[in-house]
Amino acid sequence: MFSHHPKSLSRDWSTPWENLQRCCWNRHISSCMRWPGHYSRAPYPYFSSRHFSLNWRPPCLFESRTQFQYSNWRPDNLSQTSLIHLSSYVMSSEGDEPSSKRRKHQGTIKRNWEYICNHNKEKTKILGDKNVDPKCEDNENNFDFSVMSYNILSQDLLEDNSHLYKHCQRPVLHWSFRFPNILKEIKHFDADVLCLQEVQEDHYGTEIRPSLESLGYHCEYKMRTGRKPDGCAICFKHSKFSLISVNPVEFYRPDIPLLDRDNVGLVLLLQPKSPCAAFPVICIANTHLLYNPRRGDIKLTQLAMLLAEISSVAHQKDGSFCPIVMCGDFNSVPGSPLYSFIKEGKLNYKGLAIGKVSGQEQSSRGQRILSIPIWPPNLGISQNCVYEVQQVPKVEKTDSDLTQTELEKTEVLVTAEKLSSNLQHHFSLSSVYSHYFPDTGIPEVTTCHSRSAITVDYIFYSAEKEDVAEHPGAEVALVGGLKLLARLSLLTEQDLWTVNGLPNENNSSDHLPLLAKFRLEL
Repeated sequence: MFSHHPKSLSRDWSTPWENLQRCCWNRHISSCMRWPGHYSRAPYPYFSSRHFSLNWRPPCLFESRTQFQYSNWRPDNLSQTSLIHLSSYVMSSEGDEPSSKRRKHQGTIKRNWEYICNHNKEKTKILGDKNVDPKCEDNENNFDFSVMSYNILSQDLLEDNSHLYKHCQRPVLHWSFRFPNILKEIKHFDADVLCLQEVQEDHYGTEIRPSLESLGYHCEYKMRTGRKPDGCAICFKHSKFSLISVNPVEFYRPDIPLLDRDNVGLVLLLQPKSPCAAFPVICIANTHLLYNPRRGDIKLTQLAMLLAEISSVAHQKDGSFCPIVMCGDFNSVPGSPLYSFIKEGKLNYKGLAIGKVSGQEQSSRGQRILSIPIWPPNLGISQNCVYEVQQVPKVEKTDSDLTQTELEKTEVLVTAEKLSSNLQHHFSLSSVYSHYFPDTGIPEVTTCHSRSAITVDYIFYSAEKEDVAEHPGAEVALVGGLKLLARLSLLTEQDLWTVNGLPNENNSSDHLPLLAKFRLEL
């Protein structure tokens, strides 16, 4: 049926039939990576079969307003504008590498700015000239600022996991080559706030911090506990913010067996600098959650600890919360229970397999179910992800027997309350990225190496005040809001393999930097 040899797809999201022929010659059509428990708002279904027959017909990829008639589908019916998009091949084993990984392409892929219009509440629109960098401008009613989240790949971790970078040429993996590239990216994008993960301590002290300070940043750093060599950093421009407080979060607790991992978080409270008006403070949080796909119990507990600290830092005297931006590598995919909990503000985890929490694993075979509650009471964090106030039960002191009885009753009541399988948080958080290209339904990716290409990095932000009611679970508290102005576009897995994946000669981490521009309105 097909008569052309394979060639790589271009950056264009649409491909004509002749390109479809080339990509499908002599092998199955690749499956588009589908997140486990795929994102419920994804506009289109995905090609998920490993093998397609020659009688295969494409599903309807469009909503009713743009019907795609395929009852008489033929190759010659596909035009230059047909929205058929193929992702790279999914590996079934270590040795089954797609041909795109063997091509060793060089070059760059341009990432464009996407302007966001939120006037239509039901659907975010992309507007404007994508090749123009939208500048942040302040006036008496608006404070604009930009945030970058970037896992820069610790050199020690790179060398300890060299099997993930077999596709890379050795020179591009050296720190002496990588750091100038990373610094060049940071200079180019010129974000007002940097949230960096996998920041290696020795490099931070000798190179990263001095270089960023020379660019006008104030830097705060939290190293992982134990013997881990890296940590999280939040850096902000002196010209845009003043520092109010620094709040590190250690997820390791020696008295709690569940929390035996060395991940950390960092929460800053910043005061915008504006000569025009006094704007409210902004809470910036950064974290790198545990990777282990089979320890969803630890991931959820670490997230609850971070949310509790954010709640404490962002809480205002009037009972509301200041605007919040939460960044990091969450080691969870879109549509997973952990991701949904962040966005929806609630999660009933009863019967949930421990390995299904982050969505990184397809099969839950042999995995235990999450316990209820997940974390012990002595952690001091409620099911609402806030710090608990220690309350001493009121009991009679005149009768020691009665006192003991009352204490036992109180203990039973507290235990019953904590047996709920419902988690909740009080923020109205949205994701900067939609995680799928709207025209094709192809997943965006934020990390790409020899074993996988998925989204695990996010920038979450508190929605505008008028949008709070639209978020389930958000009615429990008022939340100060931000308006998303623009975001730097992400790429598909296929895009990244045209430049030999990550890292490469121009992109020196195995993650892409995420970048967003926000507006705080009075």
